[in-house]
Amino acid sequence: MLRNPIPSIAVMAISIMTGLHAGTPVYPLKVGPTQRYLVDQNNAPFLIHGETPWSLIVELSKPDAELYLENRRRKGFNSVIVNLIEHKFASNAPNNKEGEPPFLTPGDFSTPNEKYFAHADWVIRQAADRGIQVLLAPCYLGYKGMDEGWYEEVKAAGPEKCRAYGRFVGSRYGKFDNLIWLIGGDRNPEDVMPQVLEMTEGIREADPRHLFSAHTAPEFAPADVYAGESWLSVNNTYTYKLVHDLLFRDFNRAPAMPFFLIESTYEGEHNASSVQIRRQAYWAILCGGCGQFMGNLPIWPFRKGWREALDGRGSRDMVHLKSLFLSRRWHDLVPDRKHAAVTAGLGEFNGLDYLAAALMSDRSTLIAYMPTAREITVDLSKISGSRAKAWWFDPQTGKAQSAGEFKTGGPRSFTPPRDGDWALIIDDASKQLPAPGSTSPAHD
Repeated sequence: MLRNPIPSIAVMAISIMTGLHAGTPVYPLKVGPTQRYLVDQNNAPFLIHGETPWSLIVELSKPDAELYLENRRRKGFNSVIVNLIEHKFASNAPNNKEGEPPFLTPGDFSTPNEKYFAHADWVIRQAADRGIQVLLAPCYLGYKGMDEGWYEEVKAAGPEKCRAYGRFVGSRYGKFDNLIWLIGGDRNPEDVMPQVLEMTEGIREADPRHLFSAHTAPEFAPADVYAGESWLSVNNTYTYKLVHDLLFRDFNRAPAMPFFLIESTYEGEHNASSVQIRRQAYWAILCGGCGQFMGNLPIWPFRKGWREALDGRGSRDMVHLKSLFLSRRWHDLVPDRKHAAVTAGLGEFNGLDYLAAALMSDRSTLIAYMPTAREITVDLSKISGSRAKAWWFDPQTGKAQSAGEFKTGGPRSFTPPRDGDWALIIDDASKQLPAPGSTSPAHD
């Protein structure tokens, strides 16, 4: 059950805090120098802080779309995943809220309806005006064995017509800077792989400047399903199993490719707890990802109650996550996979209490997240400098408190102030970094 929405004044206070250190990104994004994260056109690292309003284009009126996007802008969200066309989820699918279908002949990709796509243009432009990029799914395929997506229509269309549709959407949406293409949708292409590849090549033919990722079936990754495809520039993790295990799978790939957590349990589904939503998000970054997307029901299809859900617990907790990582050089973090820095109190690797930790490449900062409170041991010799400054960061409030300053000579135990999930941040004291989650930018 959703908690009561926080008052609008509190939302505004969060919004002010969530100026979040970084200026408005200059899109389109590109792959960063280490192949581990994304940067904008000014080469500023871009932490994906996203949500999955899949039905934004199809289900919402213009005033409601503005309401949603403005709320997310105030909370610092910089990315959304959206279907360009929908087969089933929206209440009047495939028609949009104005009653316009995507195609003048139902299911025929060669008959695009200008009025429908003009509304899609407007939504993407509204996102751009708020500094939000759109991961745009041009043709959602849908779960295997169900009628949720366009799989059968794609199959019937054939490769040539799919390539022409790709050229159409590539030419139309390639002009928007705030875009990453998201191929597929909840399914591996299987029998329609030729059509999907032709559609993708049609997009790239018309739009050579944007990044591409894909949305596969759960537990698969684009780097596997589309292995060898030159257009694939960003990988992702999609799992409803052991999240950190799959994240490490994608971090360990060679050659390296930037990846993010595209989907795991959504808030409001599968009896998810608030700590479950937080831990998968923190794991995503500390296991080597360049960001994560949260989801929420009823928001993703914009069903009854979605307005009240806008200020639910999950989106407020994600504000704190972003503030923490942007207060440190998150893009320089290297997962502590062998537990050389955090040596005890790790929890169970095959469980939900697993402690994930990462250390800056120059060893100036360690960040560790534990889903449950317990004593942990850190080898302070892994921190650069002669003294280390430690902090506790509360993922539920975004507040940091000192955990002391110590010589960096060897192991030291730390215990959180109280029960719950916590992040421990240990800095090289000589760097004089601000408190974790501070609105001041991290020092370079």
